[in-house]
Amino acid sequence: GDRCMKLSIKKPTARQVRHFIVYCLVVAAGNALAAAGSSFFIMPNGFVMGGTTGVGIFVRNLLGGSNEWLVSLTVYAANIALFILGAVLLGKKFAVATLAGTLLYPSFVAAFTALNEVIVRANGAPLASEDPLLAALYGAVLFGVGVGMVVRVGASTGGTDIPPLILNKYFGIPVAVSLYILDMAIVIMQVACVEPDILLYGIFITLLSSLLVDVVSPIGMKRMQVKIVSRHYAEIREVILTELNRGVTILYGKTGFLQEECFVLLTVVSNRELVRLKNAVHKIDPNAFMMISVISEVRGRGFSSEKVAYPRTDAPCDLHEVSPEQLVGQKKESPRPSDLPDIPSGEPVAPRPPQENREDRQ
Repeated sequence: GDRCMKLSIKKPTARQVRHFIVYCLVVAAGNALAAAGSSFFIMPNGFVMGGTTGVGIFVRNLLGGSNEWLVSLTVYAANIALFILGAVLLGKKFAVATLAGTLLYPSFVAAFTALNEVIVRANGAPLASEDPLLAALYGAVLFGVGVGMVVRVGASTGGTDIPPLILNKYFGIPVAVSLYILDMAIVIMQVACVEPDILLYGIFITLLSSLLVDVVSPIGMKRMQVKIVSRHYAEIREVILTELNRGVTILYGKTGFLQEECFVLLTVVSNRELVRLKNAVHKIDPNAFMMISVISEVRGRGFSSEKVAYPRTDAPCDLHEVSPEQLVGQKKESPRPSDLPDIPSGEPVAPRPPQENREDRQ
């Protein structure tokens, strides 16, 4: 007989729901800011720019220069056409991630363009029209920050982001390089419709907004990687685990000058936690050797996913009961975090490296 297939839908956790809500809000706010920059400051003041908005401005200028709705219509058409092209060549996963930006940005552009017409009728001029440089600055900042927010959460505004992704997939051309070239080409091709000073403002807007995207998109993702060499590694490890509530990895090492075997603590902390860690290490061992470096992104428990508290054993045990082969990674099965023993305080009696078997070399 036919078997009934039951679909088991896993209920999302509260953290996943919060993450999704924040994701949607950031994507919407980012697209709104980008659209506000182009609709309130760039387009009404006659400037040009890159992207599908720049293509829309080019079409408007070719057909008369007064019909602002042509910009929104062109952005819609270009975004949808490029979205279909990207969905075919880049796959379904790309299509899902880009769909929101493809529809949100032109929708905000259309809404803000209508609102700007009301502002112009009330004030008699666009916002910041008395100072073109200030208007270009406002527009570039809003557009760059908005796109940076969208990129920050892993989404896309669609449009001219898609051709560079296709070129990268099939020809290996870096996305940043082809995106800069495409945006600048869209700006420069408008020389036939605008004065040279307007073209210069367009180059300024494109460069500044691109710079702000690179500045805003990694905000909150950078972390500090710390390596610590100290004879009091056990106490420092305890501080990292209990007071900072961060994970720590114990590496096997040897000093270069005296050839003394030692342990190196490796951990990743935030900027705020770094100050606490440095103070704690200095208090425990003023002679500790610390190496601090900036890392652009961290993925894993406690950073990109929820923390998990591993059980810890209460029975004291020396770290040196773990063989050197496990420390240097020669053993296939490494102990799980829950299986690692607590390390008592005190100076280490470091394990000796594995001896070579002379008979194997004969």
